[in-house]
Amino acid sequence: MADDPADETPIQRALRLKKAAIAAKPKPPRGGRFQREQAAAAHSSSKSKPWMSR
Repeated sequence: MADDPADETPIQRALRLKKAAIAAKPKPPRGGRFQREQAAAAHSSSKSKPWMSR
């Protein structure tokens, strides 16, 4: 690869490649119905944990 730094260690190279692979993955949608459903699912599960409420 042409953009590899010359003084990069194998661990740094692996981390850079891992971050690039994560960044290339499709992200979940932000906002709208999907986010409301996620928030509702997280909220409803806390009802069975009375020790979590103040």
